[in-house]
Amino acid sequence: MSSPTQYSESELRAEGVRITRQRLAILHVLREANDHPRAEDILARARLQDQSVSQATVYRTLAVLEKAGTVLRNEFDGTGARFELADRTHHDHLIDLDTGAVIEFHSARIERLQAEIAAELGYDIEWHRLELYGRKTPD
Repeated sequence: MSSPTQYSESELRAEGVRITRQRLAILHVLREANDHPRAEDILARARLQDQSVSQATVYRTLAVLEKAGTVLRNEFDGTGARFELADRTHHDHLIDLDTGAVIEFHSARIERLQAEIAAELGYDIEWHRLELYGRKTPD
């Protein structure tokens, strides 16, 4: 695929994804999202662009885009399925237990430590997912 957040219609067609107005609206929502939206959030935002987008269309489209490798489904504890484009650079997640907010972060230190631990145990990391769950420290 192409650079982050730049999926084009031709690239999706090459992946076997049929392009419709509704799917373009859903993809636009995902491209603009910075909050790992749930399907119902995607539906509400997509309807602002195209009133014909239905709940069934959102679920079917998310399944198709996930199968094509365009979208990642995240299953954070207690927050339900959340979605993001798959072409963003590697990052980890911090989930706020009080608000359900999902905060993306990247730490070179954590990446190095994971690689060191894997090497000590005789492994090369193929991929990983790190999720931290916490509450905001009171001021």
